[in-house]
Amino acid sequence: MSEHDEQKKIFQWARMSEGRWPELALLFAIPNGGHRHKAVAAKLKAEGVKAGVPDMCLAVARRGWHGLYIELKHGKNTLRATQKLWLARLTDSGYYARVAYEFEGAKALIEEYLSLGEGL
Repeated sequence: MSEHDEQKKIFQWARMSEGRWPELALLFAIPNGGHRHKAVAAKLKAEGVKAGVPDMCLAVARRGWHGLYIELKHGKNTLRATQKLWLARLTDSGYYARVAYEFEGAKALIEEYLSLGEGL
C-alpha cells in the first residue's frame, strides 16, 4: 500500500465511524504534497500552499487543544525538516499536531484525541 492508500483508508474508516464520533465529519485532507507539473505547483504556491503542512486536520477542540493535525507516514518514510517545523509550530500554537504511521497509527491517534474530552 502507498501513503495515498493509507490516507484513503483513514477517510473510509472516518465516514463509517461518524455514528460513534459525529465530529469525524470535520476531518479533512490538506492536499499539499505530491508531484505536480511546474505550472500547477507555481499556481498552488501563489494560492498559499506551503511545504511541510500536515496531511490532515480534525477541526474539533479537545481538552485545551484547538484541533488535531496529522502528518501521515508510510513504511520507512521519515519527517522532513519542514514537517518537523510545522508540527512544532502548530503544537506551540495550541494544536495537537502529531505524526502517525500507516492507517492503524492514524486511527489510534484520532481515537486518542477524540477521547480526551470535549471543549477547550
